[in-house]
Amino acid sequence: MSTSADVRPLTRPADRSRPSRRSWHTGLSPLSRLDLAQLGPNWYAAVMGTAIVANGAAALPVRLPGLIGFGEVMWALGAAALLVLASARLAHLTRHREAARAQLLDNPATAVFYGCPPMALLAVGLGTLLLGSRVIGTGPAVALDAALWGVGTLYALAVAGGIPYLMITRHPVSALEANPTWLLPVVAPLVASACGPALVPHLPAGLPQQALLYGCWALFGVGLLATLVLLPVVFTGLLHSKVPALALTPTLFLVLGPLGQSVTAIHQLADAARPVLPSLAPVMLPLAELYGVAVTGVAMLWLAVALTANLRARRAGMPFAMTWWAFTFPVGTCVTGASALARHTGFGGFTGLAVGLYLLLGTAWLLATGGTAAGLLRGRLLAR
Repeated sequence: MSTSADVRPLTRPADRSRPSRRSWHTGLSPLSRLDLAQLGPNWYAAVMGTAIVANGAAALPVRLPGLIGFGEVMWALGAAALLVLASARLAHLTRHREAARAQLLDNPATAVFYGCPPMALLAVGLGTLLLGSRVIGTGPAVALDAALWGVGTLYALAVAGGIPYLMITRHPVSALEANPTWLLPVVAPLVASACGPALVPHLPAGLPQQALLYGCWALFGVGLLATLVLLPVVFTGLLHSKVPALALTPTLFLVLGPLGQSVTAIHQLADAARPVLPSLAPVMLPLAELYGVAVTGVAMLWLAVALTANLRARRAGMPFAMTWWAFTFPVGTCVTGASALARHTGFGGFTGLAVGLYLLLGTAWLLATGGTAAGLLRGRLLAR
């Protein structure tokens, strides 16, 4: 995977950093000159990052004044962003079919980002149930979450199998050039496994609840085992080829995604098992706690590595790119994972960790949102 291929879909050339003279003379704003042919699936990371800020607010083990209201605002913002982006992507897929085909079939650097759309659907769906129910009502929230979870899960499974298939049969890739973006397609089933248990209490008792819970466990296995297979390949690529461009340094945070999401998922599954699978519940909660503590320790070590590498890259002149959204969702999964540990163990250290991570998540969201808005307004992103 060449350096140029990695960077091209994420940044714009330097000579387009300002609106052209023609735009000033014609009075056209940069937003009116957006080129949807360049709109890739990586843009769904903005929806994911916004939705996880909302979901993290709902999951935190502390209840501060205004926290849930803030979460509702972020949920609404994420849902609106999903609608806008889905409409723009529909226009991209219908009007720029060759570009869309190349993004999926010919360019492995953009194909791996097809893991983002299903995770965006799943994250917004969960937020609808956790936070949107106070706004739109419980019934509509459950229905909307069920629809988004169903579509997102099918999408996640298609991506988790389809992108590795393309990498094996078609894409010109080398394991020695692997980078953390390769994890995106296989993390999506883990997100589905973490979001699905919230729907269990809203199903009829008996077989429907059991089927959904067992299905979420299967999704957990798909995502976790695929991640365990890919992580050594990713680390091999990083050790051999390093990070090929400064703009890709934020993708180091993507390693946190499967770690934090698996901790969140196993705790959600343990909670849902209590009334549905009472024979397994006594085993599942201790397993969730032990797994969660061990994996959270690994995640915090990698967080230190990723932070250090990005501070170094920033001093070296790392420019803004859409990869900055990698600062958000992976950290958010660690927030929800630490929150679950705090809830189940009662240990105040996990409460403090969850709050600290949430503050880091909020800072990362502000940086990514500000950079994206500035890039669109100044014509550095999606410019013709």
